Amino acid sequence: MTEVIDLGEFGDGLRRDPHPVYARLRERGPVHRVRLPASDPAYETWLVVGYEEARSALADPRLSKDGNRIGTTFLDEELIGKHLLAADPPQHTRLRGLITRAFTMRRVEELRPRVQQIVDGLLDTMLPSGRADLMESFAYPLPITVICELLGVPEIDRAEFRKLSTEAVAPVSAESEQAAFVRLAEYLGELIEDKRCAGPGGDLLSDLIRTTAEDGDRLSPEELRGMAYILLIAGHETTVNLLGTGVHALLSHPEQLALLRADMNLIDGAVEEMLRYEGPVENATFRYAAEPLEIGGTFVAQGETVMIGLTAADRDPGRYPAPDRFDIRRDTRGHVAFGHGIHFCLGAPLARLEARTAIRSLLERAPGLALDGPPGDWLPGLLIRGVRSLPVRW
Repeated sequence: MTEVIDLGEFGDGLRRDPHPVYARLRERGPVHRVRLPASDPAYETWLVVGYEEARSALADPRLSKDGNRIGTTFLDEELIGKHLLAADPPQHTRLRGLITRAFTMRRVEELRPRVQQIVDGLLDTMLPSGRADLMESFAYPLPITVICELLGVPEIDRAEFRKLSTEAVAPVSAESEQAAFVRLAEYLGELIEDKRCAGPGGDLLSDLIRTTAEDGDRLSPEELRGMAYILLIAGHETTVNLLGTGVHALLSHPEQLALLRADMNLIDGAVEEMLRYEGPVENATFRYAAEPLEIGGTFVAQGETVMIGLTAADRDPGRYPAPDRFDIRRDTRGHVAFGHGIHFCLGAPLARLEARTAIRSLLERAPGLALDGPPGDWLPGLLIRGVRSLPVRW
């Protein structure tokens, strides 16, 4: 009989620092049957903690992202609409094809001057005070401004959207999560209708409304709402926490900070190591066994759920020697912080652009940057890895 490991027994330590827990599990094997903390006691899933097994599972077509195939639907899909993270080919292929017509690499590259402008403005406001909560003053406002401008979300709505978004990815209760998704669905529906009536506007959401494939295919209203949701949520929550945990890692390792300050050409590698060392997505969203299969020698029955540990995989010593060492000159190729396979994060180029620009400018303009106390609480849940606050001084 398969042993079930109750993750709740690790207590709050799992939230504050999950790496020792995943390391202990990895020593016993790459795949485990676990009971999730703070959930229905009967809710169990397979958890993949080994690098090779995780990378393989992320690209395995037998692991479905569409819960409808096993009779499961989550709140976001129920209330907002079908999106990329809840679809399999050919539906996923169609949706991704339509969005990549509008959300191109050229479009991301064209954002570079505006990203720098936003970064400079935030630093102009923050630096005269001598100390700040980096999350509130810098890590949050940069990505949310960028993605909201990209999608055409009015400035007056951004504070509410930020609150709803955070509650959706790191809910404090089932009730607050439900309320957040209901309001997000209402808001996105209203925003799309406003843009449809207004005509071409030059923003990504307006373009998506009017994007047509060669065969005349277009996104339905529900698909547009789901697409807007996944772009808004994934487009800023991951970058917010990449900036927070990345700067925290850098300031907690003064020798690595000194290396980067001495040679800013290391910034690309530094950001990749931040992603590997403490990536913003701890575990990928659920997959479902569309047929019986084996993962790392473990049998997974048809219909069972699988959770792939991105954080756990990227600290596997079999792939990255001395994985708990933060080393900005490390060869990080192959890390899975943005996923792997057909569900590789669509917004990865934008997240990298924002992180490189923001961290480089921050270090150049605040040469005395240092931690000003411990970080705030780590976010609840097993999806997003990040802190609520990060006090710094310079």
